[in-house]
Amino acid sequence: MKKENTSEDLLKYKEKPLVRSENVIYYGNPSDKFIVKMNVKENINNNQNNLSICTNINVQLIDNSKGFYDQKVIKTSTKNSLYLALDIADIWLERALNE
Repeated sequence: MKKENTSEDLLKYKEKPLVRSENVIYYGNPSDKFIVKMNVKENINNNQNNLSICTNINVQLIDNSKGFYDQKVIKTSTKNSLYLALDIADIWLERALNE
């Protein structure tokens, strides 16, 4: 029998869920008014360590108040590393949720 995922099973960054589906990373609680979507546009494969490093990421702050299929992009930016993308994503999400 397959186990259902719970919020405790999800990867988190600064206490917010972080979910990846292929080249798209969602950051934030899906039931909140705002969520961040990060599209990984380019990877560099490091053959020495068998790692794939994200080098071009499009970050979007999305108004999620009307549901998943009726989202509106509020802000967008492109970053050259996953760390920088997560950093701006957290700043945008905190500011938007505190307004």
